[in-house]
Amino acid sequence: MRMLEKMPERFEGPSAWVGADMAERREAWLHDLTAGEVAELEAAARAFAGTGRDIGEIKAEAFPLPRFAGHLKEVSDKLLNGCGFEVMRGLPVEWYDQRMAATIYCGIGAHLGRARSQNAAGHILGHVRDLGADPDDPNSRIYQTSARQTFHTDSADVVGLLCLQEAKEGGDSLLVSVETIYNRMREARPDLLALLFDPIATDRRGEVPEGMEPWMSIPPLSWFGGKLTVFYQRQYIDSAQRFEGAFRLTPAHVEALDLFDTLANDPALHLRMRLAPGDMQFVHNHGQLHDRTGFLDWPERARRRHLLRLWLTVDGDRALPPVFAERYGSITVGDRGGIITPATRLHAPIDPQG
Repeated sequence: MRMLEKMPERFEGPSAWVGADMAERREAWLHDLTAGEVAELEAAARAFAGTGRDIGEIKAEAFPLPRFAGHLKEVSDKLLNGCGFEVMRGLPVEWYDQRMAATIYCGIGAHLGRARSQNAAGHILGHVRDLGADPDDPNSRIYQTSARQTFHTDSADVVGLLCLQEAKEGGDSLLVSVETIYNRMREARPDLLALLFDPIATDRRGEVPEGMEPWMSIPPLSWFGGKLTVFYQRQYIDSAQRFEGAFRLTPAHVEALDLFDTLANDPALHLRMRLAPGDMQFVHNHGQLHDRTGFLDWPERARRRHLLRLWLTVDGDRALPPVFAERYGSITVGDRGGIITPATRLHAPIDPQG
């Protein structure tokens, strides 16, 4: 409870949004691409393709957007200082091959931040598909299954998705504000809220840096530099209990985590959307949780649900608590997040199995 004494009684402002309200104010987070913006993106992508360079090497200066760059600056401000997310709609991916779509997507990402590796191989372009992984395997990645995820954060400042194909049924995207969850917990159960600032263990799921434990001891909630920052993946918290030496969850901790999940899953608090082909979603990872419902895919391989993912580090973002170094390595603003080893070479695999 002593931690709560240092913090606001209640968060206000655009980042403490409520899903039911945001569903009615789509103009606050949805941008329909104009024909002129699409043409500018396509021209930049064709010019970059002519250089023969790997998409993973795209920088903003190599992907000039004379007009659309102004909107992307507004997006950056919205991510860091506003509601924390935006969806850009209307990229005609059905007319592109996968390389063209990926080039445009990575070019936009280069104007928002710098891409970070999503695995030790240096892949800055992730492929979110059902690859048949076992969701019950403690070393598997849920995004490689069709199972329901849980509300969670990723290891970057900003997480982006571009939808290429949607599922036959389900696969909806869910977002929720951590400040809104805090407000509700502080009002109803401040005793449980205080426990979420404890160094609760999170499973690394087999990706263990040299010299580190197979879990991280990063609190789900941190108050640092005047900001409430979230780090959360309930499935990985639960599976970390398999390790001797990991922080032991008491019944009160479990109750606190259950209440946190209940609030995140409240349809009145979270925002639910179905990403259609050509939709690009960008989410500030430190103030929002994201989720995906389970889905039923198409039997034809070419029609199966497929999204491209970016992890970005962003200039001007908040400082992170020192304990985040357990996951991020460097916590230097603008140069943090992702999975980097000495042998990592950043590149963007076009094939989802690559």
